[in-house]
Amino acid sequence: MKVKLHGSMVLALVAGLILILAGCECVEQQVKGETAPPKSPEAQVTAPGGKTAVPVTASVVGLNDIHFDFDKYNIREEDAAILKGDVPWFKNNAGKKVRIEGNCDERGTIEYNLVLGQKRADSTKNFLVKFGVDGNLIQPVTYGKEKPICQEHNEECWVKNRRAHFVLLP
Repeated sequence: MKVKLHGSMVLALVAGLILILAGCECVEQQVKGETAPPKSPEAQVTAPGGKTAVPVTASVVGLNDIHFDFDKYNIREEDAAILKGDVPWFKNNAGKKVRIEGNCDERGTIEYNLVLGQKRADSTKNFLVKFGVDGNLIQPVTYGKEKPICQEHNEECWVKNRRAHFVLLP
């Protein structure tokens, strides 16, 4: 038995499939062959007024976030100084694994920001490796615009969200 599908039927089937898959937060990455960012340990943050703010990933003590200009992933001069200051931490903590999380501000598409966040994490790793840090102990990942530390919609907030963040891995 042959079934002939009309254009509207195909469209309905595709739309139904999309709705079924929409419940999986990783569909978009799977369609592109990408993997979802790893889940990370989170700490609760209390905002002014006692409200619970968006959880942020626990930082590595002794390593500071670096920040990026809008739509860029190059290491700025002031951030290069921060990373150079981090090199002794890596040498004093030989064998400890660290994840570098690349983050973006809310502007731009999810896809664009995932790529940009990865480039930020990769450029941070490459900078550290250039100064003698063991690249095998650094795991760069991207969160794109999915893990902002500031929720306001202005330049001051966006600057804070364009960052590479360090997390100690078990």
